[in-house]
Amino acid sequence: QVQLVESGGGLVQPGGSLRLSCTASRSRFRINDMAWYRQAPGKEREMVARITSGGSTNYQESVKGRFSISRDNYQNTVWLQMNSLKPEDTAVYYCKVDATLVVNVEGATVAKEYWGSGTLVTVSA
Repeated sequence: QVQLVESGGGLVQPGGSLRLSCTASRSRFRINDMAWYRQAPGKEREMVARITSGGSTNYQESVKGRFSISRDNYQNTVWLQMNSLKPEDTAVYYCKVDATLVVNVEGATVAKEYWGSGTLVTVSA
């Protein structure tokens, strides 16, 4: 199975910064889109930032100008740089990877979606 390893969450004061990272295991797969989602207490999970294999990005309106998503295709890693953090950014952040997985010796593939287990970001004074 493909495993996603997330890191970078923690406690930060308002106005501070954090950098989240997510690395996918090097199985026989090709990564397409990569994204970060978050779920705040009492709220639904929402997409925060997404980046395509070609480098195109889009962001949740509330984080535009403050967050930046980037990727390294060789390392199979996606980052989320979070600046000017606000208390309302407090949430569990999840990495999501859309991939094409090789499933047999003949080279057949299947599209799969993988989720990390989440990393907690707390913004508080």
